[in-house]
Amino acid sequence: MTKIAEAVASNMGGGAELSRSLKSRHVSMIAIGGIIGAGLFVGSSTVINTVGPAAVLSYALAGAIIILVMRMLSEMAIAVPGVQTFPEFARVGLGHMAGFLSGWLYWYFWVVVVAIEAIAGAKIISDWFPQLPVWGVGVALMALLTGVNLLSARSYGEFEFWFSSLKVAAILVFILLTAAFAFGITSPSGSTFSNLTAHGGFAPKGWQIVLAGATATIFSLCGAEIATIAAAESEEPAKVISRMTVSVSGRILVFYIFSILLITAIVPWTSIVPGISPFATALKTMGYPGADVIMNAVVLIAVLSCLNSGLYVTSRALFGLAKYGDAPQWLVQVNSRKVPARAILVASLFSYGALAAERLSPDQVFSFLLNSSGVTMILLYLMVAGAQLRLRRKYEAEAPERLQIRMWFHPFGTILAVAAMAAILIFMGLSPDLASQLWMSLLVALGFGALFLVRKKWGSA
Repeated sequence: MTKIAEAVASNMGGGAELSRSLKSRHVSMIAIGGIIGAGLFVGSSTVINTVGPAAVLSYALAGAIIILVMRMLSEMAIAVPGVQTFPEFARVGLGHMAGFLSGWLYWYFWVVVVAIEAIAGAKIISDWFPQLPVWGVGVALMALLTGVNLLSARSYGEFEFWFSSLKVAAILVFILLTAAFAFGITSPSGSTFSNLTAHGGFAPKGWQIVLAGATATIFSLCGAEIATIAAAESEEPAKVISRMTVSVSGRILVFYIFSILLITAIVPWTSIVPGISPFATALKTMGYPGADVIMNAVVLIAVLSCLNSGLYVTSRALFGLAKYGDAPQWLVQVNSRKVPARAILVASLFSYGALAAERLSPDQVFSFLLNSSGVTMILLYLMVAGAQLRLRRKYEAEAPERLQIRMWFHPFGTILAVAAMAAILIFMGLSPDLASQLWMSLLVALGFGALFLVRKKWGSA
């Protein structure tokens, strides 16, 4: 056994094990569903309104960063024996403190997302049924999907498979309808691609704003790494993760880039209103009745999918932390179906607290939670990049046979991704509208770092 393998083996936690009940089709659709949410269906309106038709390039730049990160994960998933879950690559590559930080930051990010998605879903349902209070619907959605996660990993996988399948089907139908219209097949006035340049040009506000768009869009593309968590409960986790790179590339190309390109080809970008789904606007422009109702239903499915996945991810992140001694040991326990029920309940309780904060103090507590998770995923991706560089160097020296999948253009591919993420953070720090997200997120990260140091000192006392 190599030095690296021995180190990994010594770091692996023992005790209870999760099930291996997820099938390849579950993990594939979980990966697809991870990046298809309200950020695409609604959030893209702000990016298009800010950048213009060149928003498609903003999504392409952000997508390129995500693809590079997923390739790093693919390399490490095959090379590092026994480790598949997203936060644990930082632990193996960079040490205990990085593992502690990545695990807790990942947990924090997703419990905030769970609360946000519960509120978003509750508002959609309350619009349909005004007699129902938003907070009550949010609690009901949380309780329903907490129950799904408590049943088994397989039940989560099945729900997410069908949620994601519906989202994918909706996007594919949308792309077919808009492509037929844009090419003039169903449009009464012929091709509409002139909209890409007719209203101030392809980049009407300049090319620098494209980077600003990438800053906003990268957060809507986060979520593909959920598959690394789910893959750990599949039959062949390393192989499942290694296959994700190409599929992620295809998803980003089809679901985001094609959708945004076709929307801006059909609808003048000046007609896109922030906060109103550009998908609904495009459907209205093409003359389809009930576009708002259709898109609200699709957005609700996307929201429930993210809520379902968020509960799953937070529980597994907390379970992993407990296995390594970085969270209370009673969270390691699993039930008869090998589900970490206690970790699921803790995650849901925090989200109920966030829902209460939104109800009682939407302008203070909940606003802090929202802003303080803003750049957490970029911080996590930077730790993944650092782990990949370090492990790659060690494996090339000690066990090159384990590098069956390699990061593209090493080390320049990783360095390019790090430079792009650093540029986004710098841009956020210099932007008055985005700076608060950066500093609040760094404050939370420092808080977890201080907690690690206190814990370490207390443990050695």
